[in-house]
Order: sequence, then C-alpha cells, then structure tokens
Amino acid sequence: MEDLSKSQRARLAIRTFKTIADALILRGYYKPSGRSGEKLSESLQQFEPELYGSMSDHRIVELQGLEYVMDRLPRGIEKCNRVIFTADEDFHETSFEKITPLKRRRHSYIVSDKEICFVITRGLTEIYDVMTHLTFLNLESQKIHRQICHKEEGTCSEWHELESVSNSDIVLEGSDLDQAIWNLSIILGRTYREARESFESFDVHHNKNGNHNNGLFSIIYSMGKRIIEEHESKDNLLTIYFTPSLQEMIGRHKYATLWAQNVKRNLHSLGLSDRPIHIVSANMHSMKNICYGAGFLKEKSKNVPDNLYDMIVKLRGFDDELSEYGSQYGFTYLRDSSESNIDVMFFDTSKIAKHNFHKSIQVDYENIEKEKPVIVVIDYAFGAQAFDIMDELLCPCHIEDRSVAFLYESVNVMGKAGTLPGNIGDIMLATAHVMEGTANNYIVDNDLDVADFDEGYPIHVGPIVTVLGTSLQNRDVLARFHTSHWKAVGLEMEGGHYQRAISAAIIQNHVSRDIKTRYAYYASDNPLHKGETLASGSLGENGIVPTYMITKVILEKIINPPPPVICNS
Repeated sequence: MEDLSKSQRARLAIRTFKTIADALILRGYYKPSGRSGEKLSESLQQFEPELYGSMSDHRIVELQGLEYVMDRLPRGIEKCNRVIFTADEDFHETSFEKITPLKRRRHSYIVSDKEICFVITRGLTEIYDVMTHLTFLNLESQKIHRQICHKEEGTCSEWHELESVSNSDIVLEGSDLDQAIWNLSIILGRTYREARESFESFDVHHNKNGNHNNGLFSIIYSMGKRIIEEHESKDNLLTIYFTPSLQEMIGRHKYATLWAQNVKRNLHSLGLSDRPIHIVSANMHSMKNICYGAGFLKEKSKNVPDNLYDMIVKLRGFDDELSEYGSQYGFTYLRDSSESNIDVMFFDTSKIAKHNFHKSIQVDYENIEKEKPVIVVIDYAFGAQAFDIMDELLCPCHIEDRSVAFLYESVNVMGKAGTLPGNIGDIMLATAHVMEGTANNYIVDNDLDVADFDEGYPIHVGPIVTVLGTSLQNRDVLARFHTSHWKAVGLEMEGGHYQRAISAAIIQNHVSRDIKTRYAYYASDNPLHKGETLASGSLGENGIVPTYMITKVILEKIINPPPPVICNS
C-alpha cells in the first residue's frame, strides 16, 4: 500500500472530520466520549489544526488554543454536559439568559447550569466551527482529568487546592496567588510563567472586556470536574443534540432571505433602487471613516493630518458621533433584525460634500454627480453564509406588488486572510478561489492591480484557498497549496462562496456579465509560522495601514470613472 504524504494524510483527516460531522448532524445527536465522538476526535488530532497548537501533546494543556476557543464560545460552556444546536425555536419570550461570546457573533442561551443551546443562523460553517471547538475542549478536559486523577490515590492535592480556589469568593493576591498559579501549572503541565501569562490573559484582559468567561481557575476546574462526573455516571456524559428544525434548515436561506429583503426594501424606501449599486463586504468602520472623517474633524475644529492613516487614529472613540455626522451627508446605518448578524451601511455618494473626503483620496466629482453611485457596505459573513446572503441580495425582489431589479455595478470584498508567502499585515489580491475539499474552483477577473496600491507595499497576487473553517487548518495542507502548482498566496473562508453566488447570478441574468469583482485581503496571520496563527492575538495597530489602503482603493474604483482602454495595435 502506497505511503501517504503528511499533507495527503491531513487532507484525508479533514475530509473524514467533515463526513463524520455531516453524518452526526443527520443522526441528530452524539456523545464526544462515545464511539462516534472518539472518531471525530481522532480525525481532529490527525490533521492537527494550527489554531489548537499542542492539542496532540497529551502531557500539556494547550493554553493559547483554549483562550481562542473560550473567546468564541458562551460563558459557562466548560461545565455543560448537554449542548443543543437548533434553528428557530423562539427564545425571545423566555427567561433563559442570552449569551454572545466576546469574539464571535453567535447567539446562545443558558437553559440551565449544565445545558446551553446554540441558535444556528449562519449555516454549516457555524456548526463545524462550534463542533471543532467542543471537540478540542473535550480533549483538553480529558488531559486535565488524566493529570489530576491517580488510580491508587484518587485526585491529587493540587486538584483539591484548585477546587478551594475556584469555589471561593476571595480575590487572591501576592503569595497566595503565586501558590495557586503554581498548583495550576502542575495540573496544566506548564511552567509557572506560562500559567501566569494565561491567568493574566483570561482574568485581567477578559474582565476589562465585560467578563466574557469565568476566569482560568474556574474554567480548568469545571473542565476537570465534568470528566470526573462522566466517570461517576453515564447519565453525566456530554451529549450534543441537533434538533429537527436545524436539520430541515440546512441548505435553505431562511435568515439570508429575511436579511436581503430588509436591505432591498430599505434601498427602495431611500429612493436608491434605480441607482448604480456597489456592494462592499468589509468591516463597519473603514468606509465610514474615510468618507466622513476629514469633515468630521474639521467640524470639531480638530487638525486633519495629511497622512490618511494618522487621521484614522484621531477618529478613535468617535464612532457614534461620526455616524450622526455622516447621516447629514447620505449615510444610513441598518442594524440587522433577521438574526443573520450582518449589519449594513448605505452611502449615497451624491450627498457627500467635498470637504468630507480626506485629501489623499482621488475624487472625480463630475463622475459622482453624473453616476450618483450608491455604496452598500455589508458586515463580514461567516463561511458558507457568504453564498446565502450574496445569492439572495443579487436577485430581484417584489416591493409594493412589483418586481424590482437592482443595478449592481460591482462586488468588492475586503477580507482578513492568512498569508502563505508573506507576513502579517501584507495584502493579497485573488486571481482565483480554490474551495478546499471540493472540486469547485473559481477564476476571478479581479479589477484590482498591484499598481493601485501604495508603491513598495508588500502585495501578493495569486489564488486564494477558501477553507472549511478557521479551526480546520493544517500546516502541511496549506504548505502544499502554496508550493505546488496551485501557488496559492492565502487562505480565507468566504471568497469562494461569494464568487459562487456571483456566478449563479450571472447565469440567471440577475446581474450583468460585466459586473466588476474586486477581492483584496490583508494578512491577519500566517498559519505556516508558529506564533503567528489567529490564536496569537489581533493585528492591533498593524492592521490600520492595510485595512485603509484597501478601503481607499475600493472607494476610488467606485467613485471615479474607469481608465480609458488603450489599444496597443
């Protein structure tokens, strides 16, 4: 039998994980400690996701991966032995506490101290994401259990100390805190310094951001205690359920349809439905800042820096005021009410006064007056959700008993991505989207070029891999995509899904074949380099330049006429 390469084994493991996950969703339930759950865990360990670091090392608890996961799961998940995935059960009139994680816009409800319900509104990608996190959490919990339990002596003394600390309301300080962290480090299989840094990150950082978790002592204790309770009784085994309503929703666009209808009705009510429309998938601040930032600072009698990126720093803390200012000049904010978790901004460029644009932005005011382009900025989608929302947005709709077709001129995607050849902060321009794990690949006629950006800035041009999820990334697979004939320059989660929807809209004659597509990504991480994965933290100040450089280029492409075509014959 032919030996497989590391990348081939990893690709097989990823495919196995997806296949098992799909089967369990259709089955309706599974137990992570049961046979199906163990097969899921085995496949996850075989492809060793970069985000989960030392997950496969049974001697130590993976701390950076744990923090990444806890930022994206609801508070208290570590103690639950019953997790339910559902679609549209109505929780709005119940007394259940609604929980939104710190760094992931997903809705969940605490049904009881041991039960949490996830309301899935963003499709399969969201389900895979939570399932991988829960699998990781269960594996780390088992490590803790092995460390604290000895066959002959029972639980260790460090565990009893941790139990005392976790159940106490006393805030530890000085030598008491040092001793508690030392005991914790033994349980974790980590050095005192590593345990201390993790404690500070969990307890200090998270408390500043609204106490989105229960603190490191409590989390580790609850993880170990849950496995102890599993061994005491099979009734306590962690069980994950998928409701019939969720199973029926998969493959449908229920939430995306509601979202798109709301967007198009608002465009119509604002009198913008007959105007050229440019869709921009981006964050909820950059387009607003460069369209109104200079005028806002002038109104507040503040100096407007010559450098665009310096101006952005001065706008911090003024988001609400800037929105109010922009509303005088064609800006409208539409908060999502469909549960899709995608807010929208409308920019009527014909109402943006000249003094609002920063002087570094090239603006053809005659073209704006003539074309009156409308910019629709949509917040980031999540994986396969991108297809649902774009597919629904690009199709005509019925408003006031008549069919309304919108004039979509361009789709612009400014995304975060992992870079393969470059460094954090670099920019990548897509020439194609390669869908990982499928035979679906999409050539991109990208209307963006290296020459559009600041001279000398590191920009990589080539195919971009659209991955199944942030947690389903393997270094060997990604290295293979980069070094093989694919010559991929980055990886992300939405681009291929957007392009699939655009292609479908062209085939159905919902949009013109001449629609402009623009894809630019800034590198938020490099999964091929240790210490530079998403689990290592955010870009911070390093993200300002690439984010606003891309935003500036996209804006200039929209508000200025295309350059004349030069014939070289």
